[in-house]
Amino acid sequence: MRLAGVRKAYRRRGEVLAGVDLELAPASPVVVVGGNGTGKSTLLRIAAGAAAPTVGRVTGRPRVVGFLPGRVPASARMPARAYLRHLAAVHGAPRAAAEREVRTLLDDLGFSGDLDAPVAQLSTGNVQKVGLAQALGCGAGLLVLDEPWSGLDAAAAAALDRRLAAAAARSALLVADHTGRAAALPDAAVFRLAGGVLARETAAPRQVPHTLVELRCPGDPAETLRGLPAVHESWLGPGSVTVRVPADRGDGLLAAALARGCSVLDVRREDRCS
Repeated sequence: MRLAGVRKAYRRRGEVLAGVDLELAPASPVVVVGGNGTGKSTLLRIAAGAAAPTVGRVTGRPRVVGFLPGRVPASARMPARAYLRHLAAVHGAPRAAAEREVRTLLDDLGFSGDLDAPVAQLSTGNVQKVGLAQALGCGAGLLVLDEPWSGLDAAAAAALDRRLAAAAARSALLVADHTGRAAALPDAAVFRLAGGVLARETAAPRQVPHTLVELRCPGDPAETLRGLPAVHESWLGPGSVTVRVPADRGDGLLAAALARGCSVLDVRREDRCS
């Protein structure tokens, strides 16, 4: 599959991709790194066929694409089991075989939720595992994964390492990843997206320690977030909010969150590529 001269512009943001050329093939994983708002998710959506370029061409896209967007629809009212069945049908996968593969994937990733509960009621980690299962379980010729390790515990992250190494041997793989784990996949090529331009990295991305904190806070989560220091990224889960901060600012964030009446549900370290 090939992206040639791909440009993407938005009315308010302007041009976020400025002539991207990229080839994707089995056994040659491509990893995209870069700062927030640099267009990584836009590039992945175009590669997956979920968005069209303003200028440029995408050729040779496989019929079946396994796509994990940056945000799995945690607000979905559909039960997780029905959501997975629906996407398997969209991909054209035989129902019985797809359900077996998805169940195996969920078991490998340590899914601990209720498949008959709405996706919106699952924890952040379980929502991510459902998203991974639908993408990896469809027999795709192309996998496009936006931050696949996000929200996973150590055991699930290690299981995903193994799964992706196996999948990349038979499918083209495009991953946006800030953790550095994708760069360790066999024969992975790392590209940095900056200023709309995609350039191959000549050195391994530097690891920067961060802390992930999951909170349950009273009132409006958005209002609470505005009062918390040093937050680099945040995302909402069912009844909770997870924030990412530099590791050396974690104590200050915890103190500020507790002062605002928040309960701390989980704290864990994450190494992020700079």
